[in-house]
Parts: sequence; structure tokens; C-alpha cells
Amino acid sequence: MSDTVVELPQPSQGSPAPVISIDGLSKRYGSLWAVRDLSLDVPTGSVFGLIGPNGAGKSTTFSVLATLLRPSGGRVRVAGFDPVSQPWDVRRHLGYMPDVMGVYDNLVVEEYLRFFAASYRVPRSRWTALVDDLLELVDLGDKKRSLVDSLSRGMKQRLSLARSLVHDPAVLVLDEPASGLDPRARVELRQLLLQLSEMGKTIVISSHILAELEEMCSHVAILEAGALLATGRPKDLFRGVSDARRIRVRILGQPDQVHTVVGDDEQRALLRRLVVDDGLEVVEFVEDAGSLESAFMEITKGVVQ
Repeated sequence: MSDTVVELPQPSQGSPAPVISIDGLSKRYGSLWAVRDLSLDVPTGSVFGLIGPNGAGKSTTFSVLATLLRPSGGRVRVAGFDPVSQPWDVRRHLGYMPDVMGVYDNLVVEEYLRFFAASYRVPRSRWTALVDDLLELVDLGDKKRSLVDSLSRGMKQRLSLARSLVHDPAVLVLDEPASGLDPRARVELRQLLLQLSEMGKTIVISSHILAELEEMCSHVAILEAGALLATGRPKDLFRGVSDARRIRVRILGQPDQVHTVVGDDEQRALLRRLVVDDGLEVVEFVEDAGSLESAFMEITKGVVQ
């Protein structure tokens, strides 16, 4: 295991305080470390993606944040509260969507949401309007009287998201919410999460589908074997691990070209060669930051499991 964490640009002093702060978090089962000395901050209002293979520590970290698991060491704060000593305060501010939804076979959708509204001590007088608003938000208004077990997997995922919103939390922690969904359901879920972000929610999300995280995440963290390898904005990850730049060139009447250069001198020389030496009509010459997937592969290359 490499002990080096990729250092990327830090927030400016004017940035808001992190809504989640993790400092040296560890969770150990006997000789097995599920999470080892994890430290990261989740900026308020961000969509923060946790990336890593199975066993990287994502679900363990989420369980600690959601007050479901006591850490072996470290310090965690959610909206300023400690999940261990102040669990009810954390639960008031955090909505948790686990990777597996508990199925309530004999409840209809409306009853399901009312049950959780009661669990979060939402006043009964608000239940009817709350349920209607949440079902409209997740596009399940016509399923109000349907049995939960009769819903498709995509509908159950949206209902699970609605459940995590019954107490109007500031932070949402979503563990693999797109797992098992078909392409259309994934697109609908992604659009819904972006809508929630625009409403001011801070969203922490894990997924194996890196292209989708790249589209909606403002920040990401890459974990491997319970340890943090890199964290920052997606566009900065590739630059943080490589001096090489990918230059995408569009030439009139020709297929696009991609060139790799190192530094300003090579980039300037490439443009001169294309325009002056080769006489090509360059209509676009832009730096391609690279994909989140390529950054992930580069960062995790050579890591010992």
C-alpha cells in the first residue's frame, strides 16, 4: 500500500466550512482494517463522490457517518456533531440511503413514508403534505397506494431517496444509489440528484460508474483498501498525478486529433508545427483534462492490495 496521498489545490480561505469533517478515521475488525487513517473534508453544498473498488472502505465510512457503526479511532463531525456521542443531532441533519433497501412487503408507498416521518418525529399534521411533496419530487405520485414490494427496482431506489428526505436533512449520504438500475433509471436518478443539489443539499455519493460521477460531482475522493489515495475536484485529479497534457485538436476537414505534451514549450511547439510547418487549418486547440476513469486508473496503478 502506498502511503502517498495526491496533493491537489485546497479551498481558498473564503470557502465555507466543511459540513462533514473526517480526521484519522479508522475501523478495524480483528486484524482487518476496513478504513485506515482516513482524513477528508466535504465542502458545504458540494456533490462529493467516494470512488473505489469493493472493499475500499466506502460503505464502512458511510455507516460511521450515519451513526450505524462505531469507529475504532479518529474524529468525525457531521454538521458540527459527533456521530458517536451525538447520534440524534447527526440524524437530524443527515439523510442516509444504504446500498440495499429494506423491503416492507405489507406497506403501501404512502404508509412507508409515513412510518419514517414518525420515526424522525415529524409532526403528524405535516405528514399528508410531506408525502405528497416527496412523491412528486421523485416522480412516484401515481404509486401512492401501491405496495412497496410491487415497485420496480428503479422506483424502489427513488422511494428510498424520498425516505432519506422526510426530515429535510442538509446532508444526503447515498451508497451506490444507481446499483442495478437500467440506463434510463440511472439518468432519471442523476437528474434528481442534481435537482437536490440545486436545492442546497450537500450530497455524498458512492458509485462504480465513474462517468456518471464525473458529470455531477464537484469533488471526489479515491479510496483503496481503506486508505485515501487522492481527493480534489475531478478536473484537477489528472493534472495532479501527471505532468502530461492531452491536447485535442480539430482540423478543418479532418478527424479530431489528440496529442500528448509536457509543459508550455511542447504545447507551443505543437501548435506551431500544425499551423506553420504543416499548414493545417486548426479550428480548435484545447487541453483535454482527461477523464475521471483515466485519473482513477493512474492513481491506483501499482497499489498493493
